[in-house]
Amino acid sequence: MTDAIVADRAGRQIRVGLDVGGTKIDAVAVSRSGDILARLRRPTGWGEDAVIVSILDAVDALSAEGGFDRSDVESVGVGIPGLVDADSGRVLHAVNLGVESLDLAGLVGRRLDTPVRVENDVKAAALGAAMLRGIDGSMAYLNLGTGVAAGIVVDGTIWRGSRGTAGEVGHLSVDPNGRLCGCGQRGCIETFCGGGALAKAWGRPGALPVRDILDAADAGDERAGELRSDLFHGAAAAVRALVLSADVERVIIGGGLTSLGDRLLTGVRAALGAEAAASPFMRSLHLDDRIELLPAGSPAAAFGAAIVGATIPSKEIVSHG
Repeated sequence: MTDAIVADRAGRQIRVGLDVGGTKIDAVAVSRSGDILARLRRPTGWGEDAVIVSILDAVDALSAEGGFDRSDVESVGVGIPGLVDADSGRVLHAVNLGVESLDLAGLVGRRLDTPVRVENDVKAAALGAAMLRGIDGSMAYLNLGTGVAAGIVVDGTIWRGSRGTAGEVGHLSVDPNGRLCGCGQRGCIETFCGGGALAKAWGRPGALPVRDILDAADAGDERAGELRSDLFHGAAAAVRALVLSADVERVIIGGGLTSLGDRLLTGVRAALGAEAAASPFMRSLHLDDRIELLPAGSPAAAFGAAIVGATIPSKEIVSHG
C-alpha cells in the first residue's frame, strides 16, 4: 500500500460495496472520491444465516486487505439476486442462495453498526457500469449469464419503472412456439441467449457449455451452429428491446458470457446488422454501434453496490424490526 493511499484513507471514510452471487462475493472498498482502494473475492454461504455471516466476513476481510478499521466504514451497499425491496432492504426468493425472505439491511446493519442498503444485483451492476464507463444520459446494462436480465440508468440514477421491472427483457417472449422457459412462457429471450438454457439445449457435459457450443459450431457441428445462432439473435433481440422501449444511448453487455470476449460481441453486432438489412428504420438506429462489452473481471457490480450504499445519510443506522 502506498503512503499516498494511507494518507488518503486517514482523511476520509470508506464505502463498501458487495456483489453477492450464488458462489462468491465480490467486495470493494471505495473512497468518497470514487477510487477503488481494495478488492477481494470470498465464497458465499448457502441459506439465510450463512449469507449474513458471509457478508460480515467479507467486510472484515476487506478491512484487513485494505488496512482500515471497520469503524472507518461509513456505508455498505449490497447487490444480491432475487426480488429486492430497496426501501426496506428485504430480499425475497433469492433461490440460488437459499433465501426465501431476509431482512438483509437490518440484520447486517445492526451487526456492523453501519448503514446498509440493498439493491438487486443487476441494477447495482448497471449503476456501476455507468459510473465506471463515465456514461452520462441513458444506458442499459444487459446481463448475459445463466439467465438474462437488464437494468437501466438515466442521468446516474437507476430507472425502476412503476413496479421495479423496467428493462427486464429476459422474459419477453419473441417466439410463442419456441422452447419452454422456466417462467412458464415459450420463446423468451432468455431461452435463446441464457447460458442455462443453451447448456440444457446442448445437453453435453462440460465446464463451459456455451464456449463448447461456439467451438463445436466453428468445427462444423450443425446443432452447435443452430445454438450459436440462437445466442447471437437472442442477445440482439434483447438489445433491440432495450433501445426501442427506452431509447437508451448505450447498451453495455456484462455477465458470465462476456468471457467469450470478441466472439460474443462480433456475433451480436453481426446479428443486429443482418436483421436491420431489410429495414431502413432499424438501420437508422445504428444498434450495432451502440453496444459494448464490459471488460472481463470488471468490478462494476460491487462498485455499483458501493454507490447504492452511499446514498444513505452517513449518520443513519439502518434498523428494521
